[in-house]
Amino acid sequence: MRFNQVMVVRERTRARVFRKYLMENEGNVIAVRRHPAVLLRYFCEVLGGLIAAGALTGWLGGGAAVLAVWVAWLLVLGRLGWKLVTWSVEFFIVTDLRLLYIRGLVARRVGMIPRGKVTDIRMERTVLGEILDYGTFFMESAGDDQAFRVVTFMPYPEQLYYEISSALFSAENLDD
Repeated sequence: MRFNQVMVVRERTRARVFRKYLMENEGNVIAVRRHPAVLLRYFCEVLGGLIAAGALTGWLGGGAAVLAVWVAWLLVLGRLGWKLVTWSVEFFIVTDLRLLYIRGLVARRVGMIPRGKVTDIRMERTVLGEILDYGTFFMESAGDDQAFRVVTFMPYPEQLYYEISSALFSAENLDD
């Protein structure tokens, strides 16, 4: 399985995680996980904590203090595991009828904007986003209250921006 197949799902039957949120008449499904760079901070914390725990173990020599240091590091590692599992079930979905943003592991949050209500979509990239190939999408809708407005850490942003724009604003879709 290639890396982009982990982040972009184009088949309706492959992901049970989001399939239950789709209506029977929805087609042209593009489901995207956020870029793994969203986890970079937590990986760095685990690595930095490991280095610090190793140094403190040598400095303290042993005893209850060393045990506390390693328990603290295990908690940081556990948080990384939780973030990784949560990332794996988070999807931004574009269908021919609507946009959905599904988040959360224990408490699921599903935001939805009907395709016809989206008036504008904008994509921005930071310098780190250019290097790691992710961007942020901003959605504007005709209504005052939106289920979601910003989706960060979107992979392959130019390609995804083109596909979403084509799905939302093509001539045949505007006639609906």
